Amino acid sequence: MALSPPATEDRVRDAVFAAQDRLRALLPGLTDAAAREPSALPGWSRAHVLSHLEGVGLALARQAEFASRGELVDVYDGGRPARDAGIEAGARRDAAALRAALTAALDRVRATWAAVGPDEWDRPVRYRQGPLRGALLAWWREAEIHTADALLGATPADWSRAFCGHTLDFLAPRVPADTRLVLVATDGPERREFGTGPQDVVVRGPLTDLTAWLAGRAPAAPPRPETGELPQLDPWP
Repeated sequence: MALSPPATEDRVRDAVFAAQDRLRALLPGLTDAAAREPSALPGWSRAHVLSHLEGVGLALARQAEFASRGELVDVYDGGRPARDAGIEAGARRDAAALRAALTAALDRVRATWAAVGPDEWDRPVRYRQGPLRGALLAWWREAEIHTADALLGATPADWSRAFCGHTLDFLAPRVPADTRLVLVATDGPERREFGTGPQDVVVRGPLTDLTAWLAGRAPAAPPRPETGELPQLDPWP
């Protein structure tokens, strides 16, 4: 998704802050029992999802903190093994500790992104070896999708049209090379065509359902193709 600074980044940043506020509003109802219950992600409890949100929010914000000084830093010290170990350790905390840690992380994340100036979005970061705006977009995806994964009340049906449009474009590489996938929103003007393969698959539905399906999440109603068969999606890009 191409962004034209500064106005578009400002709108994305506002959407990120709104997503953080929605997540924060769900935390007071978290109990110890609820934290141990399954999330929407196989093998992960709600505590795992919340621990991951804490860690990934801080990791991506750190990209901005170092970029502001003209420095580069890995997304996670110690790479994926350290990330996974941190999630597991964090998930063992009780509900009060989870709430406190995630609230503190959201405060720091908001302050970090709020401090990014209009001339800083093109600064290089280690996240995908791209510009800083890519780390902001990644946090937008993480915050919105994993808040729904936590099963605390938010669902993909709450996603905005702007978020769905960005996420559909980001996930276009999931469409197999031998498929031409056409997604048509039945509740708005959105239409996306992905892939150039000989097999046409046309799927219509609410925009949030189409986005949830392409993101590997459960839509409110299972997608039913008008033509062809639903493809087996490739991994996340």
